Amino acid sequence: MPAPPGARQLDTSQRPFVLIWELTQACGLACDHCRADAQPHRHPEELTTVEGKRLLESASDFGDGQLVVLSGGDPLVRDDVVELIEYGTSLGLRMTITPSGTQSVTLDRIEEMADAGLRRMALSLDGASAEHHDAFRGESGSFEETIRAIEDAKAAGVPVQINTTVCRETVDELPAIASLIGNLGVVMWSVFFLVPVGRGRILEPLSPDEADDVMAWLGGVSETEPFGVKTTEAPQYRRVCLEHQQRDARGETRDGDHAAGLRRRSGIVAGDGFAFVSHTGEVYPSGFLPKSAGNVRERPVTAIYRNAPLFRSLRDREQLTGKCGACEYRTVCGGSRSRAYAYTGDPLSSDPLCPHVPAGYDGPLPWEETATAPEPPSEVSNAD
Repeated sequence: MPAPPGARQLDTSQRPFVLIWELTQACGLACDHCRADAQPHRHPEELTTVEGKRLLESASDFGDGQLVVLSGGDPLVRDDVVELIEYGTSLGLRMTITPSGTQSVTLDRIEEMADAGLRRMALSLDGASAEHHDAFRGESGSFEETIRAIEDAKAAGVPVQINTTVCRETVDELPAIASLIGNLGVVMWSVFFLVPVGRGRILEPLSPDEADDVMAWLGGVSETEPFGVKTTEAPQYRRVCLEHQQRDARGETRDGDHAAGLRRRSGIVAGDGFAFVSHTGEVYPSGFLPKSAGNVRERPVTAIYRNAPLFRSLRDREQLTGKCGACEYRTVCGGSRSRAYAYTGDPLSSDPLCPHVPAGYDGPLPWEETATAPEPPSEVSNAD
C-alpha cells in the first residue's frame, strides 16, 4: 500500500505508516496460510458501522493522509464497505482494501469503491497458474477470479498491489509470479514471509539461508521490474539489500534513494510503524502478533498506539534480546517481532528466520533453541 505524504520523515512513535482494520474474519476461501483461520460466517461482535466510523475518526487524529487498509477475511462480505470508504476519505484518510479473490469482487463494486475514494486494492497471488494458486487458496476458480479482479480494478482506475506468501509450497513459483504481475501492470508486489499463526502453522517455512537468498533475489527484482517490491514480516530484507550494496561497486551512485525506499517499504515492524485493529476492536502490533494492547471500544486507537506499554517496548530497539538485541542492524531492521512471538511467546526475542550472526555474539541462536508457539487468543480463531 502507498506510504502517506512525508513518509520518509514520519515519527513512528506518533503514527503508523499503516493502520489495518480487519472488518471481518468471514471469507469464502480456506487458504492454507490464513492468519485469521477465517470462517464462513461473520462474528456477532464485529465492530458496527457506527463503531467503525468512530475508529476512522480516531485514525484521522494520527494526521492528514493516514493510510488505512480495510482487510479481512473478505471485507466485501460486509455491505457497508463503500460507506466506510467514503467516510474515511471525507476525513482525509487514504483508504485501501484487500478483498479475497472471489466473485464478490465485481466490476460494479470496484467502481462504487473507486467513486467513494478508494486509493488502492490489494489482491493475493500465491501461484502463477490456476493449478498452484487454487491449491494454496483452497478454492477452484480463485486464480481466474483474481486475474479478472485485477483487470476490472485497472479498468476502474484503481491501482493494484499483489500480495504473495513465501513458504516451502510457494517459493518455486516466485519467478513466474513476478513475470505474471509485470505483464498485468500492477504497481506493487508485497511479499509476505510466513509467520506460523492461524492455519499457517501447518505450512513449512524457508530456512534462514533460503530466506536471505530470496530477499537478495527480490532486491534484484525491485531494480529491474516496473513495479515496486516490499516485504512483510521480513525487515531483514533491508539488511540483505544494504549488504549487497556494500559489495556493489555501483552502490555509491544509488545508496541514498534506494535506502530511503527501503526505509519506507520494509523498515517498519509490528508496533513500530504498523498497527492492526481486529474485527472485534482489539488493537495488535500486527495481525501476525495477536497480543492485544487494548480495545478501540474503550480507548482511541491513537492512545493505544502511542502509549500502550506493548507498543512502546516494540519501538525501543534497546529492549530486543538475543542476537537481535546485539545486532548492528537492529535500528534499520529490528527483526520480525511477530515471528519471534510465534516461536517463543516473547515479541522482543530474536527472529528465527534471520541467519545473520552479529560480530562477537556468542549467545544462543534462535534456530538452535526449541520453543513452542503460543496458542492464539480466542478472538483470533473466531471459532464459536
